[in-house]
Parts: sequence; C-alpha cells; structure tokens
Amino acid sequence: MLKRTIGRLNYESSVVMFGAASLGNVTQEEADASISFALQHGVNHFDTAASYGDAEVRMGPTISQIRKDIFLATKTGQRTKKEAKEEIYRSLERMRVDSVDLLQLHAVGSLEELDRCTGKGGSLEAALEAQAEGIVKEIGITGHGHDAPTVHLEALRRFPFATVLLPLNYYMYSLPEYREAFDALMEEANKQNAAVRVIKAIAKAPWAEGEKRPYSTWYEPFDQQQIIDACVHFVLSFPGVSGFASAGDIHLFPKIVDAVERYGSMNDGEAERILSGISGYTSIFGASTSIA
Repeated sequence: MLKRTIGRLNYESSVVMFGAASLGNVTQEEADASISFALQHGVNHFDTAASYGDAEVRMGPTISQIRKDIFLATKTGQRTKKEAKEEIYRSLERMRVDSVDLLQLHAVGSLEELDRCTGKGGSLEAALEAQAEGIVKEIGITGHGHDAPTVHLEALRRFPFATVLLPLNYYMYSLPEYREAFDALMEEANKQNAAVRVIKAIAKAPWAEGEKRPYSTWYEPFDQQQIIDACVHFVLSFPGVSGFASAGDIHLFPKIVDAVERYGSMNDGEAERILSGISGYTSIFGASTSIA
C-alpha cells in the first residue's frame, strides 16, 4: 500500500483513506468485513464523521481494538462551541475510543460557514478546548462544492489548520476557476506544511432523476475498474495531495484499493485519454462549465 506523509503531522498514511460514510447504513457484519479488508490491504487511515449515520457505531468494535495502529479522524458539523463539544464527546463514545488523531470542522464550504466556525463561541473553540484536554490531537477543516478551495485558503489565513479536505477530480480541475483556486490553496498549504486530502475522486455526475441507484453514494460514481484506475492516478499525480477518501459505498472500496495497488502502471497520458473521453462526466455540485 502506497503511503504519504500527512503534512506536518509526520504520520505515514495510506494514500487511500477509508471513507466511513460507506458504513452509515450497513449491518455490523458488513462493516466488520469492509474494515477487515482495509486492514488486510494496508489501509491505516480511517476518516468518519458524526453525521455519517451509524458509521461511528459500526467502527467501534474493531477500531477500539486497533486504535494505536491506525490514524483516526472524525468531524463535527456543529457550528457553536457547546454543540460541537457535545458532538466530539459523543463521537468518542460511539467509537469506543479515548481520543482521535484529527478532529475536522465539517462541510465548511462558504465564508459565512467559516465565520460561524471561527467566530466567538464557534466550533473552532470547541476543537481547541478538546485539543487542550488531549482528546483531539490535531484540527482540520473540510468542505464541499466549488467554493471549497477559496474558503479553505481563507481558513488557513485565519488559523493553522493541520489538514484540509476538499473535492478533486479530473472534471473539476478542468474548470479554470476551480483549478486556479485549488492551485492557490495547494501553494499556501505547502507553505504551512498543512496536509491536503481530497474527496470525490471517482464521482461522475449527479444521479439522473428516476435513475436506478445501485450504490449508496449521493452521486453517480464510476464503477468500471479502468476508469477508477484513471481517477485514482489523476488525484495521486498531485505530489502535494497526501491522500484521498474512498467513496461512500462498501462495494466500491475493493476496486479503489485495487487502483491504488496498481498505481504507477498507468501514465498521465493514458489517464488523460480515458478521462477526457467519458460522456456525461460533470460536476456533482452543479457546475455548468464544460471541459475545454
């Protein structure tokens, strides 16, 4: 399993992070099997959130037993200090652990949300208090949508977040405005040695109305191995990206792991050829701009 260092945390993480959104609506048996598969293939980075249904509960039985052997991250979507602190404690209880390696302010995709988190009495204060108590080691921020790079750049100017987590895939990076904002964020993150981690690597498009949905992801994912290989090659081609979160369906996880294990067998030109030729590839966040 390919590993990269998580910024200034100096932790050697598997480049694929186990995206525990996939465990939100599965049985305990299914969750145990998926986590076991991850561990067998060298995945040592588990990323969850308080808002991912039963994910934290499903993780508890295994994660609590191997806590010292993995990097464990969760998120709070609350915006006030009081509510965020309560959610942090609840996450620890649900996962049966005493601490997490990373607590992330979740889904901060606009400057208004950032203001709420970083203002007086905001969730950042809860994260800092939890860090002082030793139940949170590092603090990060996540966001969705096309404004995430711009918002996270401003976030890094306000506070030295250890990590950022935001969308990146071939289509989104082809959009000039997103590319410019993402590159600017990467530059600042590199200066601060903050880790850039990404999501939505294999997202294809929003589900069409009335379309059958064979996966639990809220968007249509790619599921053909060659295309997944190309998607993974694309995001890992950014040396400043320390890792990416797997898609929110346990049935896609083995294909994503396979793609990582084959990383290097495909060159940039081949990945470009595959991804540029896909019909119906667009932004899951509603961008109207087309690939040039």
